[in-house]
This record gives sequence, structure tokens and C-alpha cells, in this order.
Amino acid sequence: MSAVEVLRLPLTVDLSGFVALLQRLEVPYRVSEESGEQVLWVPGPQLAEKVRGLYQRFPDGDPHFQLPHEAPTEAPRPGILAQLKASPITSLVLLLTLAVAALTGLGENFSTIRWLSFQDFQVQGDYIYFSSLEEGLAAGQWWRLVTPMLIHFGILHLAMNGMWFWELGRRIEARQGGAVLLVLTLGFSLVSDYAQYFTSGPTLFGGLSGVLYGLLGHCWVFQRLAPCPAYRLPPGVMAMMLIWLLVCLSGLITALGFGAIANGAHVGGLLVGCATGLLGGALARLGR
Repeated sequence: MSAVEVLRLPLTVDLSGFVALLQRLEVPYRVSEESGEQVLWVPGPQLAEKVRGLYQRFPDGDPHFQLPHEAPTEAPRPGILAQLKASPITSLVLLLTLAVAALTGLGENFSTIRWLSFQDFQVQGDYIYFSSLEEGLAAGQWWRLVTPMLIHFGILHLAMNGMWFWELGRRIEARQGGAVLLVLTLGFSLVSDYAQYFTSGPTLFGGLSGVLYGLLGHCWVFQRLAPCPAYRLPPGVMAMMLIWLLVCLSGLITALGFGAIANGAHVGGLLVGCATGLLGGALARLGR
């Protein structure tokens, strides 16, 4: 694609601030000197029009952006309360998860778990007898479709899922807003719970992992279509999570005695997350 002239300015005009803004936004550009003037070039007429508009608004660049050679003093890291306040939906989901963990004794209190599980159940001796899903829904217990995500079995299960939701949830909340994160979280929970139910039948399952695979797939596909810093995951994260998914699907984890894995929820969450990432990324790309 040929370069298009965006601006032609006298050499006395300081373009360093605006160039720094282009670098921050990862906009490809080139500055040349011709006949005593400096000329800014970008690839393609559409990008050129957008950069002209950007220059009209911020000719000196972003006042909050500092050039690398300025050696700024490091800003203090926000405290935990400030981080929680900046991501209210992420914080709310984690707070509810911690409350449920306390009420259920990390999966030991079945009398409480039965009110949040996908299906109601009764424990008789060494056996669990499940009520049908249709009975629960007919009784108005619609919350069961999403509340299994709040149930965790053991401190490691809770810690790992909580850590990943904090990491991924804040990214989506910062990029697309708290309302989108809430809809995605509930939607991924619904789909992953149904996927687990249809693959394993009446069983006791729980955890945020199905939602997490959905959030991961959403960020991954969205980033490929409409790159943005918020969704740029560390290298190898997606590969690691996919490898872990394949290991779980192989049955090795269960064979080693680490308990049953909700593979249906993981796969279902990942697929629907990729679908929402495809839709969201496509819309974001069209809006540019």
C-alpha cells in the first residue's frame, strides 16, 4: 500500500508530541523533510484521514503521555481498594464467589450447595439423588442456570479461578465496560453449565472455569480482529490453557486422583467465548 501525505508543516513546528501519540497508538507512519518542510506519511487514504482528524484534536500529542527519554518518576501503584473500585463488576463477582465459598465450606456443606447447584439434590448415605432440571425451573429456580459458577471445591480450586477471573475480568471491564462483562459472565456460565449437563448428565459440578475459558476465548479472538493493549495477553497463555484443556480431556487428571473435571463446561465456554470475541472484534473493527 502506497504512503499518503497527511501533514506538511514548517520545520519550526515541533511534531515530537504528536509522533509520540502515534507510537503509543501503534499507528505506522514516516516523517520526511522536503523543500524546507516536514511531511508526515501514513499507509492508505483512510488512515490518513483519521490521523488528520487526530492532529486537529491533539497537535501536541497526549498531555498525559511522556516520551521515553523524559525519565519520569514512577507513578505509585494503585492500592487494592482503588483497583477494586475501578473494576466494580469484576470485584462483585469475586466477592460473591468468596461469600459462597464461606457459606458452603469450600464444597463441604451440601445443605447450602444444593440451593446453588444446577439441579437440586438429596444426599442419602453415600449416594446423591438429583431432582430433574425441569422441576427446578418449573418451581421458578432459574438462578440455578448460572449459580454453579460460584461453587468451588477446595482452596486451590477457588484461588486459581479467582486469580484468572481477576486478570481477565478487569481487562474486559476496562475495554468494553462493566455491563458487557456482566452479560458475558452470565452468558458463559449459562452455556458452560448446559454443556456440562448435556455431556455428563445429573452430576454435581461448579466453579468459574467454564466462564474463564469463555473470557479467554473472547479476549483472544477479539484481539486478533481489533488489536488493543487491554486484550494483549502474555505470550504462551492461550497455548498453556489449550494444552491444559487437552490434558483434562484425555482423562489423565481424573486418573491421577485429582477429581472429576468439568470438560463439557470448559469446551462450551471456550466455543461461546470465541463466538462473542468474533462478533465484538468485528464490530470494533468496523467502528474504527
